[in-house]
Amino acid sequence: MLSLVVIAKNEADRIGPCLESVPFADEILVLDSGSTDDTARICRAAGARVVHTDWPGFVAQKNRALAMASGDWVLSLDADERLSPAAQADVRRVLESQASEAYSFPRLSTWMGRPLRHGRWYPDRKVRLARRDVARWVGFDPHDRLAVEGHIEALSGDILHDPYRVLSEHLETIDRYSRIQADSWARAGRRAYAWDPWVRPPLHFVDSAIRLGGFQDGWRGMAVASLGAWYVHRKWMRLWQG
Repeated sequence: MLSLVVIAKNEADRIGPCLESVPFADEILVLDSGSTDDTARICRAAGARVVHTDWPGFVAQKNRALAMASGDWVLSLDADERLSPAAQADVRRVLESQASEAYSFPRLSTWMGRPLRHGRWYPDRKVRLARRDVARWVGFDPHDRLAVEGHIEALSGDILHDPYRVLSEHLETIDRYSRIQADSWARAGRRAYAWDPWVRPPLHFVDSAIRLGGFQDGWRGMAVASLGAWYVHRKWMRLWQG
């Protein structure tokens, strides 16, 4: 049995395609943390079980969803993600064989109307399908990852990702996520040196734009590398300032 699990808040404009991309799921579970739009109604219309919750953080919320799922297998997607046809075929195939405990997907993200196939944004491989009894979400908010006891097989079908509706949303996310990241690090006892906010950003830019070929995505690739460097600066500056 496969459970599709999604955490969401005010995602009425894009959660529909997310749920529709897994038509073979035996269960759809959506944890809604206070939506004020039509998110819950759209999910129920798609056959989802909607659970209204508080917001304990990304890692804790995804572990809560994992615990609530009924399936032996869990596929976790964000509301701004969906399976490509190739990824759908991959999931159907591996659920028949169940040769591994978990499976990772490349994630293809779109930015300002174009998919980015280079830099740090691709293949951006994510473990999203796993046997529920051997998986747990870990990491520092907001950057969670699914840890698995057992073998992880790499699939080739893309998860399609549309993270930002407009540029201002990207900038707002940088501000919010850098604050969350710095707070998470501080609670874990991590500290920053005075050089971290200034040395790490250009290293990030060079890695994304040059070493990983972000320049091949044109101005979009260079812009994303620059915004990534700004995010690195903000989170380390906030951690250093305390």
